Amino acid sequence: MVDHPLHIGFISTRLEGTDGVSLEAFKWADAFTELGYECFYFAGACDRPPERVRICPRAHFEHPDVLRLNADLFGQTRRSPKTSDQIHDLWRIIKHALGVFVSEFELDLIVVENALSLPMNVPLGMAITDLVAETGIPTIAHHHDFVWERSRYLVNAAQDYLEAAFPPTMARIRHVVINSYGASELARRTGLRPTVIPNVMDFEHPPADDDSYADDLRCNLGLSESDLFLLQPTRVVPRKCIERALELSCRLDLPCALVVSHSAGDEGCAYQDYLVDQAERLGVHLILAAGHFNHHRGAADNGAKIYALSDAYRRADLVTYPSAIEGFGNAFLEAVYHRRPIVVNAYNIFETDIRPKGFQVVEFTEFVDRSTVEATRRLLADPGRIEEMVETNFQIGRRHFSYALLRKRLRILLDRIFEGL
Repeated sequence: MVDHPLHIGFISTRLEGTDGVSLEAFKWADAFTELGYECFYFAGACDRPPERVRICPRAHFEHPDVLRLNADLFGQTRRSPKTSDQIHDLWRIIKHALGVFVSEFELDLIVVENALSLPMNVPLGMAITDLVAETGIPTIAHHHDFVWERSRYLVNAAQDYLEAAFPPTMARIRHVVINSYGASELARRTGLRPTVIPNVMDFEHPPADDDSYADDLRCNLGLSESDLFLLQPTRVVPRKCIERALELSCRLDLPCALVVSHSAGDEGCAYQDYLVDQAERLGVHLILAAGHFNHHRGAADNGAKIYALSDAYRRADLVTYPSAIEGFGNAFLEAVYHRRPIVVNAYNIFETDIRPKGFQVVEFTEFVDRSTVEATRRLLADPGRIEEMVETNFQIGRRHFSYALLRKRLRILLDRIFEGL
């Protein structure tokens, strides 16, 4: 181990807002800080303290240059020579910025958040790989999703880049995945042996008592006094299967509103438009509320109140989690942490890594059937059962998915990385 408090640099396309990658990165940063280390950040956008941040606009997956490259790299099997030249140009620009970041903050270790597993920004991934190859800086590649898990990357003209950097197989890089399935697939496809560190919540410190800040949340979202507040705490992308939550809302035959807390993100708005049409057809009160929430409270540019995502959980009557695919289940743990009942589809990571722990939920498989509706209706009518269920879930979460577990595994990982250095 080095003989001074480690300086750790987090690198990603984006480190801000309420997306799962950013939230988990900040939990790691909190854990490293509790272990006595200092953390710094490099991304296309970041909302951490500015004195610890270096912004590189071309690192963002939504930078116009990156979007143009992606249009020529994915969905077809040949890329233009101009695209290859532009990739190398951005690659050099980003690599230079990364070098300055490492030097300026005297970094001992970098943690790469999803930028070496999901090719949302190919030049960034290639630049990071070059940086590690040229400097030998110890690196943790923290993988939340993989290229082979996203259909939009299956047809591509970037296979050379994908094999080189998504993920790279280099001695100085330790790979961490968030679930056992990711570990087995990464090993099968690359021969790498990753460490599994699941998503966590700060179960050692339960949510603070509610205050009056969000007393007007229901009103500002457009819920009536009689509406049940069903919270869908995910991005609006097809794999979240929000249409299943719409069907449940409809079939409950109770006054309710389905509130979606996140935006469409990087996958376009076609799915969101579909959900709006479906909600109208089913007669469901659908509220797309991304503009009302961030991971902390604040104010929008127009002065409107911004609520923390925790405010939504505290006031929700039920959390819907009907996803077909999840890297782990960050929103599931958030619902457990905030002691809210959950209706969940049995996605594969839930079946392998979460259900065996003993969580109590309303569970369905692939489609909402009559028994799902009836079980949900019975639960909503039984506050005592809800209280028992959510307390049991909280205690299970504290045993298996706490910050204490994260600190322990990170300490072991760092010892292995710096052994002999």
